Amino acid sequence: MTYTVSREVRTLVTLHEGTDTTARSEAASQLVTTLESLAETTAIRTNGSLETAVYEHPAAPFDPYTVSVSFRAVVDVEAAEAASAAEATHRGAAIIEDVFERSSLESVSYPSDATATKN
Repeated sequence: MTYTVSREVRTLVTLHEGTDTTARSEAASQLVTTLESLAETTAIRTNGSLETAVYEHPAAPFDPYTVSVSFRAVVDVEAAEAASAAEATHRGAAIIEDVFERSSLESVSYPSDATATKN
């Protein structure tokens, strides 16, 4: 039996850009590139769009922007018929956390608990 486990993920992207708009756009582009490289090593994917917001503006000329990016990470988890959705949720959340722990992303956090749906 397969469960799809999803979890909201937030991370910070630090970069040099000229405006809030270009900083948010470039942060989203960099994150997409990073997520695509992660997809080559595991079956993790994103669901929905990326949400970006300027987390910290530059304090002085030539200082970087820090942009917060939120998205929903999704992974499919196999579970025995006797396994509950809670067990699948726990395993899927562990996979998601492990992937992002090994990634180059900064300050990864999980604002809500993982959820599972039966396929």
